[in-house]
Amino acid sequence: MRVLQLIDSLEAGGAERMAVNLANALAGERAASFLCATRAEGALKSTIFKNVDYLFLNRKYLIDILALRRLEKFVKTNNITIIHAHGSSFFIAWLLKLKLSKLKLVWHDHNGNRPEVNGLYPKLLKLCSKRFDAIFCVNDVLKDWIQSKLPYKKLAVIRNFPMITLSDKNTLLKGKQGKRILCLANLRNPKNHLLLIDSFKEVCEQFPDWTLHLVGKVYNDVYSDAVKASIENMSLTDNVFLYNACYDTSDIISQVDIGVLSSDYEGLPMTLLEYGLGGLAVIVTNVGDNKNVIVNDNYGHLISAKNPESLTDSLLFFIQNPQARLNTGNTLKSHIQNNYSKDSAIKKIINVYLFVNNN
Repeated sequence: MRVLQLIDSLEAGGAERMAVNLANALAGERAASFLCATRAEGALKSTIFKNVDYLFLNRKYLIDILALRRLEKFVKTNNITIIHAHGSSFFIAWLLKLKLSKLKLVWHDHNGNRPEVNGLYPKLLKLCSKRFDAIFCVNDVLKDWIQSKLPYKKLAVIRNFPMITLSDKNTLLKGKQGKRILCLANLRNPKNHLLLIDSFKEVCEQFPDWTLHLVGKVYNDVYSDAVKASIENMSLTDNVFLYNACYDTSDIISQVDIGVLSSDYEGLPMTLLEYGLGGLAVIVTNVGDNKNVIVNDNYGHLISAKNPESLTDSLLFFIQNPQARLNTGNTLKSHIQNNYSKDSAIKKIINVYLFVNNN
């Protein structure tokens, strides 16, 4: 098998990290591995293994003929048999399959809010899905939605899996060692950084030597401006720090004590799995598949979405109970290693690849 992972960008988001993780993990398995970013590169480019052949399309439009031709040439030159399209990259993959009918197309859905999406996107998805040879999704909610809305030949739930990232970059976090909280999430509205900052303000009043570190792509849009304004208006510039996108996530996680995700919705966030692999005490909202990772309080704290009081209480609990931080971090780490391993996911994915190649 010769498999191309297709993703719109290489910014450090969950779907993007999964695409890179898959390309890297498949290299050296029973598949030749390729990776293509269609619209933008980003921080994750430097984490691609050397034995993964890489292409950047620099696609400008929804229907970009020149980009489509570059993709077609790359696929033909490398004798690629399967395109594994992540998220919205399914559209250019579908266009290519109209030209190369023997090409197999697998779509991977990462969007935990898929049932709520309206407009052109679901209409395009329904049209294009008629030519999908298989579909992957990250949780059972998406599986139920796909079964009710889309035609498919093969459907499988593939749990995200974390991988330790080795990097020559070393992001040094500000603040005091042993008193750092991390939110690893791009500055997008569903991540609800504003609620986190609001909760952390109360924490700071009791523990002014603790710091909050926001690591993720800053898009310089209305939401990013609101996050920056919130930090300034609450006089938190000495306690809350923005770092933009970073790819040395394993090293960053090793410098902090508590990992937080205050999201309004998720699928199965890669960040949560990376927190767990790093042995952090975690606080996450009860959205998407988070409840299947944080099974009970022995694994971390699962709180209601959009509930600043619960978030504040959990932050204070872990700050005041260092032994609880250590215990839950160790328990979660074992849980991630045993249930969200690369090997089990890759085995399932290869079985689906074999299925589509033989049908």
